[in-house]
Amino acid sequence: MEERKKDHISLAFESQTPASFIDSRFSYEPMLSAHPVGMNHSTAFLGRELNIPFWVSSMTGGTALAKTINHNLAKVCGEFGMGMGLGSCRILLDNPSHFADFDVRDLLGNDLPLFANIGISQLEELLDSQASGKLVELVDSLRADGLIVHVNPLQEWFQPEGDRFQRPPIESVAQLLQLVNFPVIVKEVGQGMGYQSLKELLKLPIAAVEFAAFGGTNFSKVEMLRSNSPENEVYASLTNVGHTALDMVEICNRIVQSEEVLCKQLIISGGVKNFLDGYYLQAKSSIPAVIGMASAFLKYAQDYDLLRRFVIAQIKGYRLAQSFLKVKE
Repeated sequence: MEERKKDHISLAFESQTPASFIDSRFSYEPMLSAHPVGMNHSTAFLGRELNIPFWVSSMTGGTALAKTINHNLAKVCGEFGMGMGLGSCRILLDNPSHFADFDVRDLLGNDLPLFANIGISQLEELLDSQASGKLVELVDSLRADGLIVHVNPLQEWFQPEGDRFQRPPIESVAQLLQLVNFPVIVKEVGQGMGYQSLKELLKLPIAAVEFAAFGGTNFSKVEMLRSNSPENEVYASLTNVGHTALDMVEICNRIVQSEEVLCKQLIISGGVKNFLDGYYLQAKSSIPAVIGMASAFLKYAQDYDLLRRFVIAQIKGYRLAQSFLKVKE
């Protein structure tokens, strides 16, 4: 007790917080709840039950570290009841020797959602060659619940070896839905999507839209940084276009107010640094949503003990926010 009081005195001046630092998104209500007991907050998503509405967003595939990262992430998802999207599984279409890097179902368990991942360029190629059966084989072999299709026109444009789309991605996604029976999620890769793209996606019978909004890892910028060329200097301004997660929440809210939609679930990701960002955006969404994070998990994904401690802190923080914070209108 005495030591704690000494700490309070010695740290009092260092702990002064300017009023300008206040997080104006929330009303703090300390009188209305007790401290939360336990960490579970059961959430129905993609036909499964999550213990906490967190989603490990797709990150890495086809690298030397992929196995360690994917396996640690799957293990922590299994332990705490979160959903998981794998990184790009493109390499498995041509080189099944990397299968062990992505084979995480046993670590995750059978009751939580696991989604494979493929790029829109590969989807277009498979559809053109009438080889969509390879995607069925991919999903089956990984014992995944379905497939994430990531859309990345600007990233592909910046890549020296990038692919070129032959038709609008919405057409390829619509065609895929006619050919497969498993659920499909569609996401962008770091810049988000605007009103028209979201409207067309939400009108399709896809399982969910993942935002991957502007504010997190921007893969167009990643590609630009890989190559110091005059062309990339010219195109650099394109890396600053897009839509934040809050933009996209508000856009989706507008769409569902005026349009009949078939897709009724979201993964809110992109610039979501922690539980507080996620809690706010989830509360703002009129469509049921879970909170997706990528780089936040990736930071600790090579060390399971650190990853586990990080996840526990995020879950406890989320439960604390539920108890004492109300999102302002």
